[in-house]
Amino acid sequence: MPEIIGLTRQQIAQLLASDIPDGAIVNLGIGMPTLVGDHLPPDKDILLHSENGILGMGAAASGSDVDPDLINASRQPITLLDGASITEHTVSFAMMRGGHLDYAVLGAFQVSQTGDLANWKTDASDAIPAVGGAMDLAVGAKQVLVTMEHRGRDGTPKLLRQCTYPLTGQGVVTRIYTDLAVIDITPRGFEVHAIKTGISEAYLRSVTDAPLHVPDSVRAIVLDADGVPRYA
Repeated sequence: MPEIIGLTRQQIAQLLASDIPDGAIVNLGIGMPTLVGDHLPPDKDILLHSENGILGMGAAASGSDVDPDLINASRQPITLLDGASITEHTVSFAMMRGGHLDYAVLGAFQVSQTGDLANWKTDASDAIPAVGGAMDLAVGAKQVLVTMEHRGRDGTPKLLRQCTYPLTGQGVVTRIYTDLAVIDITPRGFEVHAIKTGISEAYLRSVTDAPLHVPDSVRAIVLDADGVPRYA
């Protein structure tokens, strides 16, 4: 069998960033989601929120732009856009819980075919449970987008009929971006929106522990000359 080469974490973030509509207010969660902030289309006006109290977050900071007092939810140095505001946690969480966010971009350990999200605790003996604000984001945002690898390090599927880890939110996920495909949660379960070129439907089904619906309108994910993913 030929080697399966999926999207990198940066490419997953790039693809998701290209899908965010102009004018959206978006929270970026810990881990892979924070990469999305570095790839937002310059022709779109997108307002980024971070649960630690930033509204108007810019891209990652480097060199002389680094301010140790300005960090995102992953504790990485970031920049601010003109007009950005800094709040304390009660105000930030009021934004999250009050339905003011159009999208929350979150990582996941598992997602079920009904949109259940598990992203704060595994059954590993050395894991440190850390729910943070994920539960608030999962139920407060209008849509939840997930970034994740399609399989675990041991090759086990992470898209399941039913989650086996404790849930962060029930029926909250809208769309999943993995290294192999973009998959929507629909009333009939997982539906493939797009699949990376070179990945067969048969292979995608084999690494997904739930039925996959593949419509005739499914799109291909291709890489341009610079390695940036786009829909064909």
